[in-house]
Amino acid sequence: MTTLQGSFIWYELMTTDATAAKTFYDSVVGWTIDAQSASPDMEYRMINRPDGGMTGGVFTLNDEMLSQGAKPCWLGYIGVDDCDAGAKAVEAAGGKVMMPPMDVPMAGHIAMVSDCCGSPYYIMTPTPPPGGGTSTAFSPDGLGSCGWNELYASNQASAVTFYTGLYGWKLPEPMDMGPMGKYQFIEHDGVPIGAIMGKPPHMQLPGWNHYFRVASITAAKAAVEAGGGTVTDGPMEVPGGDWVINGLDPQGAAFALVGGK
Repeated sequence: MTTLQGSFIWYELMTTDATAAKTFYDSVVGWTIDAQSASPDMEYRMINRPDGGMTGGVFTLNDEMLSQGAKPCWLGYIGVDDCDAGAKAVEAAGGKVMMPPMDVPMAGHIAMVSDCCGSPYYIMTPTPPPGGGTSTAFSPDGLGSCGWNELYASNQASAVTFYTGLYGWKLPEPMDMGPMGKYQFIEHDGVPIGAIMGKPPHMQLPGWNHYFRVASITAAKAAVEAGGGTVTDGPMEVPGGDWVINGLDPQGAAFALVGGK
């Protein structure tokens, strides 16, 4: 990450069982998720990679959140220069603020928002400021990092306008997927970070899908199944030689992996 505004800087698993999530993802991805919460005020554990960096955190949903309809899922954080202004900009662009900007001690200023088509994500102005460190949560080739961010949009054209207008993402030549339409690649600071595509008919809701990089998709698939998860799609080879799978973890959160065969 060289420019904060528009960078994916953190990934968060919301789950009903952080201990079970640790057992599952440590085996599947090769992470070492903290055994205990990093905060005395809420159940939040850090996701540590083999290289010593961090990819994100694991947040335990409480009873109140579950009663209001919250479900296990993965959400990404997009960096912004000013979280308060960023939240207002989301609303002005047709999105919604689901959780107003708030300070998180030792982390930064965050807000939960949804885009013009209803896909949720976070925006964040981190503490310390960008000059104090660089996020490596997204790294195309880094094992344990997120290597690709894919948006399934209910209105692709509107989503492209929304995100490029807010975060300055660039649009390389799209890939034609035939009946499924165009696969619109997105770049930030000249680096491919993912793509925006139309929501497949079988998906009930639009949303982001974040692909975490593993060394071997074959080994990861075996670990998913041995750990009580479900592979819902793949393995499938994608342009460039990588392989991907999509699945559900034992608590029901959808996840995706990318790596060598």
